[in-house]
Amino acid sequence: MGGAGISYTLTNVAYRTFNFSIDRVDKATTLALKKMDIKLISDSKAETGRKIKAATEELDIIINLERVTSKATRIKVNAKKGPVFKDKATATEIIYQVGKILERKG
Repeated sequence: MGGAGISYTLTNVAYRTFNFSIDRVDKATTLALKKMDIKLISDSKAETGRKIKAATEELDIIINLERVTSKATRIKVNAKKGPVFKDKATATEIIYQVGKILERKG
């Protein structure tokens, strides 16, 4: 069930659209990273919404939140180890955890 509703770009970046505002998804993403013991490096405004940088000992993680509408937000997670390897499993789990937090808080 962890990958339900999650799609991937040709470059193995995981993404999903949630029916929540960008602020709600941003807060849920921060909580999910904390729950997974992933270090938050930065959370800043970006041209299309917000850009979050995070890391583990082995992975560099870039999370883009894009405002689709006032009540819909697309999250894209790119978890990579080095310049080539993409960790789809970790990217998928981050999105899954964000969804669980959003569903709990309704």
